[in-house]
Amino acid sequence: MYDKLTESDIEKIKKEIEYRKLVVRKEAIEAVKEARSHGDLSENFEYHAAKKDKNKNESRIRYLERMIKTAEVISDKSNEDEVGLNNWVKVYFIEDDEIEEYKIVTTVRGDSLKGLISIESPIGKAILGHKVGETVHVKVNDQYGYDVKILELVKNTDDSEDKIRKF
Repeated sequence: MYDKLTESDIEKIKKEIEYRKLVVRKEAIEAVKEARSHGDLSENFEYHAAKKDKNKNESRIRYLERMIKTAEVISDKSNEDEVGLNNWVKVYFIEDDEIEEYKIVTTVRGDSLKGLISIESPIGKAILGHKVGETVHVKVNDQYGYDVKILELVKNTDDSEDKIRKF
């Protein structure tokens, strides 16, 4: 399955790759050299830990490069009056009589503890493209679903605001 990423997501990933290649990789190689100079490698915990960190960084670089290579690039543009990517939305959970606020984001940026809901999540799929005032059915699985009403929408493409927004 391909990750759905915006141009902004891809740029952030490229920056992380560049940082890992130019800074983290250099530091990891130096740490391995330093640990190697301490003698017997079979009992040198520092050497094994440094190698593990170096390999972890290389693995992360390969993962990010593969993510970009296989990504489905999507637009973060939407009509002014409908829920789209990078929009904050206030929804009313009818069954629970509760109101929650979410920012709709791509899968790689999803973090429900910060209110960042992925477009691949059940609620993200359900409300994407709908308008304020609409009641939408969120299908969790074949046996369960619930209804939410979209109360308010704030168009916001500022990626730095990835914390719960107060309307």
